[in-house]
Amino acid sequence: MTQSDDGTSEVFIDAVAERIRSKLPKAQAELAEPFARKYLSQVDPEDLSERTIDDLYGAVLSHLNFVRKHTGGTRIRVYNPHLEEHGWESTHTVIEIVGDDMSFLVDSIGIEVNRQGLTLHLIIHPVMRLVRDAKGVLLRMAADDSEGQYESIIHVEVDRRTEPSDLQALQDGLTHILTDVRAAVSDWPAMVERLNEIIAGVGHPPSPEDPEDIAEAKAFLEWLAADNFVLLGCRDYKLESSGGENELHIVSGSGLGLLRETGATHHSVSFAALPPQLKAQAHLPQLLTITKSNTRSTVHRQGYLDHIGVKLFDKKGKVVGERRIIGLLTSTAYNTNPKRIPLLRRKVSNVIERAGFMRGSHAAKALATILEQYPRDELFQISTEELFANATGIQRLGERQRIRLFVRRDTFARFVSCLIYVPRENYNTEQRKRMQALLIEAFEGTTAEFEVHFSESALARILIIVRTPGSKVPEVDVRELEERLVRVARRWEDDLRQALLEHCGEERGMLLFNRYGAGFPAGYRESYSPRMAVHDIEQFEAIDGSDGLAMSLYVPLEAEP
Repeated sequence: MTQSDDGTSEVFIDAVAERIRSKLPKAQAELAEPFARKYLSQVDPEDLSERTIDDLYGAVLSHLNFVRKHTGGTRIRVYNPHLEEHGWESTHTVIEIVGDDMSFLVDSIGIEVNRQGLTLHLIIHPVMRLVRDAKGVLLRMAADDSEGQYESIIHVEVDRRTEPSDLQALQDGLTHILTDVRAAVSDWPAMVERLNEIIAGVGHPPSPEDPEDIAEAKAFLEWLAADNFVLLGCRDYKLESSGGENELHIVSGSGLGLLRETGATHHSVSFAALPPQLKAQAHLPQLLTITKSNTRSTVHRQGYLDHIGVKLFDKKGKVVGERRIIGLLTSTAYNTNPKRIPLLRRKVSNVIERAGFMRGSHAAKALATILEQYPRDELFQISTEELFANATGIQRLGERQRIRLFVRRDTFARFVSCLIYVPRENYNTEQRKRMQALLIEAFEGTTAEFEVHFSESALARILIIVRTPGSKVPEVDVRELEERLVRVARRWEDDLRQALLEHCGEERGMLLFNRYGAGFPAGYRESYSPRMAVHDIEQFEAIDGSDGLAMSLYVPLEAEP
């Protein structure tokens, strides 16, 4: 528990307890006081000090009354407490939750609050062992583990919303995500069993792939099972042809977690939406598919779900189905050296071997560093051929102060990954926004996310993921697009540098740029071109009198005759 040195938390908690004893009948107080002490015990003293004793007392009693009757599942209340109606008040909208204690609750609530564009001001989450009667009525707090069961009591305060429709949308959203949490948590043992079953079945019947590839795929699945993947959903599919069309049909009853079957749909909707050329990839004899889903996680961590597909083959080596797993890679997947992760270790080894550098040489070490620092989600998804092209391209770029673009298309045309290197000293948010807008336009995308990485290098790395409709992504000349990125990223200072080099030559031009380049204020840059600045710089250099004063007058091109 966070406490200040003067015991501020206890002062407030004792005051609330005293209010309970003075206001409630003895029988009610005997339940309310220990509830209040547990409820407030983990609240930061600063949060307590921002609230009156009346409002703390009201919040505790309100939640206790909400908790009194609970027969299982999760109950949620979203409201704006008013003094006249509820006996206490808050400047924020309040969320009260009671339910079985489960993993991922607080993280998932935060995801939904953020998704709705709200700020989370306070969250109180005591886990209490409560004793209830057969009808779910609260009797008392358990004295020990021999009675009752653990329940999560969650109090959340977010930006105030007064429209009933907004309050209902918040309640509906929270209900949805907590339903997902329950599905993922309750099905977790079955999903672990399913993953182990998939691992045991790899190679039976055998895949047409190379035995070494099959062994590496199995090792990767075993690595996932060793607490390196948060399992959130599983489902099996059968690949069938109907009327000349490929279809993925759900194996009835195979859905677990977030992939539980909830409706009448018996086929993969996402697969059905793919064009024929992408559907045909389902027949390729590649055992393992690793990609990102086009669905964001509602559980544990915000971000697009990781999709692991394991193909099923008949005795003739023909693809007959897929066993699908969705979830989230854990932090170890991002922090562990790729040489220690199955699949990644082989990609890295193949790229280094193909590059042909002498073992231990500077070039070999530089390439290994590039591969270790490569965006990890990309490293999982990219093919060895694309990785070789990109990694060696990055190595050739070195520390040169220029912009480079590397593009990778998702197998199912759901997104385009754009890896951009820019001079670190030139990078700014406005530059990134212009680049992002250009990439969305070029690939006819809908939205985009970005991630910026700074290291000791003179270059900054920007990863922009452009979300596409999922049918057909336009063909784009990457080098031409790179030139367009250079133009939109170009600053006034860059044009000044170029103008000085052209006018004065490289040596003197760089000398003058380093001397004056950063000295022109925003007002000047908005009004005058870099070529005019070159003229003014020459005037600066010409000043040699003891008074250090000179004047240059000219008529703007736009001036009237």
